[in-house]
Amino acid sequence: MIIAITGTPGTGKTELGKELALRKMNVIFLSDFIRENGLLGEYDGEMGTYDVETEELDAALEEFSVLPETYYAEGHLSHFLTCSAVIVIRCDPDVLAARLAERGYGEEKVKENVQAEILDVILCEADSSDIPVYELDSTSRTSGELADSVLEISDGKVEPYLPGKTDWTGGMERWF
Repeated sequence: MIIAITGTPGTGKTELGKELALRKMNVIFLSDFIRENGLLGEYDGEMGTYDVETEELDAALEEFSVLPETYYAEGHLSHFLTCSAVIVIRCDPDVLAARLAERGYGEEKVKENVQAEILDVILCEADSSDIPVYELDSTSRTSGELADSVLEISDGKVEPYLPGKTDWTGGMERWF
């Protein structure tokens, strides 16, 4: 079984994945998996990213989806995979902008990602399937606290994590 952990870049997916791995959970870091399995496509200089065919990625991960153990697929493409549930990590736009700037993202890339977060782009993409979707706000939570919530979701305690509680639209005028 695969549970996707997705979200806009900078929301805390990788730190959450590292915390889950420290707790001896099975974590597939999609960035590494894609590189290790030759799934990187052409480089898009305008976007500053590599293309990845999600169908090929999904096929490469098929073996994990049929295993009885839970695997957490961490990465911003994970909600496009065949999985049992999707957990979308969210973050306040101002905090997200600061995190992305610290990573060296240019002004336009920061703005693009913050706008995607405000508009719930990843949440909407994830919610367009029949797969159960949950959301976690990482703004003021540690990776340990987020991991605790992920494990609650995995155990079926999902009510507090149903989508719709996170709304960043109040800050739209600053970013659009």
